[in-house]
Amino acid sequence: MGAHDLLAGLGILVGLVGTVLVVVPGILIVILSVVVWAVFESSPAGWVAMSLALVVGVATTALKYLFPGRRLKRAGIPTSHMLAALGVAVVGFFAIPVVGAFVGFVLAIYLLQRQRKGAERAWGATSAALRAIALSVGIELVGGFVIATVWVAAVVWG
Repeated sequence: MGAHDLLAGLGILVGLVGTVLVVVPGILIVILSVVVWAVFESSPAGWVAMSLALVVGVATTALKYLFPGRRLKRAGIPTSHMLAALGVAVVGFFAIPVVGAFVGFVLAIYLLQRQRKGAERAWGATSAALRAIALSVGIELVGGFVIATVWVAAVVWG
């Protein structure tokens, strides 16, 4: 096991942790770690692992936005509120380290829904937003673990 194997493993670990803590773009770091590793490895196993990492990464990214977005729509949250909440989440990410994006998104959904539907019905939309965030993180985490598994297999059998 060479230095590039250890660095790739560390990058994958950072990406997986970043997926849960939402501090760094987790799946992107996992993918980039495998791509850089494959370039240094320069073997058939490396190229296969890189190809699979890219396919799984693109699919994961699509799914992590598609399914939670559908759930939010079913909960009656308009697209304009989702976009506004995403904007607040970006600001929150920089304003409150580690948890700011999460807090900003949920708070924005609650306040917008409270204004739209009233205090009694705002919590239903907010809990739907919390479930959507959990689903999104779960999808990204599963995708990251699949990519990590492919990488480990390539290291072992490559």
